[in-house]
Amino acid sequence: MIFIIMSADYEQPFDQNRVRWQGSGSSVVGNTPFGIYDTDPDFILEAPQAAEWAAERMGYPIVDIEMIDVNFYACFEESVNEYSRQINEFNIRENMLLLAGTDATEDATQKNINGAPLSYFIRMAQAYGTEAGAGGDVDWKSGYVNVTCGNQNYDLDALWADCEENGADIEIRRVFHHRPPAIARIYDPFSMTGMSYSNVLNEMGFAGYSPATQFLMTPIFEDLLRTQAIEFNDIVRKSHYSFELVNNKLKIFPIPNENFKLWFEYLLTSERDGSIYNTPVDSDGNELRVVGDPSNAPYNNLVYEHINQPGKQWIRKYFLALCKELLGSIRQKYQSIPIPGAEVTLDGGELRSEAQAEKETLITQLRESLEASGRKAQLEAQAQEVENLQAGLKGVPLGIYIF
Repeated sequence: MIFIIMSADYEQPFDQNRVRWQGSGSSVVGNTPFGIYDTDPDFILEAPQAAEWAAERMGYPIVDIEMIDVNFYACFEESVNEYSRQINEFNIRENMLLLAGTDATEDATQKNINGAPLSYFIRMAQAYGTEAGAGGDVDWKSGYVNVTCGNQNYDLDALWADCEENGADIEIRRVFHHRPPAIARIYDPFSMTGMSYSNVLNEMGFAGYSPATQFLMTPIFEDLLRTQAIEFNDIVRKSHYSFELVNNKLKIFPIPNENFKLWFEYLLTSERDGSIYNTPVDSDGNELRVVGDPSNAPYNNLVYEHINQPGKQWIRKYFLALCKELLGSIRQKYQSIPIPGAEVTLDGGELRSEAQAEKETLITQLRESLEASGRKAQLEAQAQEVENLQAGLKGVPLGIYIF
């Protein structure tokens, strides 16, 4: 029997036998929207079975199901994709610190990611190493100005950056304008508070001994005290060496009384600021694709064949909810169908509401299950297990040993 249904949008008849489930479908290969699983043997085998199961769960053959095989296959593909999305998003959150900066072309799907985010912390610490002058990922450069007698003011931007760095912004990190270290002057007879070799020998009762052949060991604290005395002497009694540096304008103290080169170390601010972008290159200078954020973390669709039975059961339930939602959308377009002497009211709205509630429940259950299997939850559970075990062992009576 041929039923003619007039569509609200198109003035052409439809054959009802072509728009309802016939009890079985054709091959799934080539009949899904994206064809993602066309080479997966388990998906190819199960998709027709899932279509039959979903149709029977929705009332077939007692009631007609206004869906055909390609509709069921599209829902089945979407349910597997949704399961993959939930699993992959969870894995990205769990492993982002480990994956950051690694090869983005290396597929991490359904693989065990081991290790600690040490490389991430090292890269982050390199910025601090740059600031502290203890390594880092930005090179410090050396420069100098020619200090002239009587002039204590020097613009390092004009004298160095404009000439040697083509006007690039520089940041001075160290100026080599210091008085001689006090430790080198402890044995200087002209340092006032220092002590010459002869003074050392006289103080210790070894006058007349040759310092080239006789050796004397003094306590470390004595050297420290003399070093401090020399430094205080230079500060109080002398014009000690110092400088001011404001906006790369250098002012040195005391006023120079001779010409000399004053060296300093600096870095380019563009290199320092640009070092936060980690873009490694290969031996030919080509940029390598590395993981920078969740958008390019190397997770792809799961292989359906490798999904375990609990996962496949979740996919089937979500697939059924999608089928209900699609069938509800189809039926809701025609709220009622006239028949001789009456009309049939379709349950499209109820099906859609039921399907949406089922989908939300399944998503919530899956996310809770994933969170419970995460590293943090597992470590907390392990710690609780150890605590409970220790509490239980406390109640075990100890043996009495007689020697």
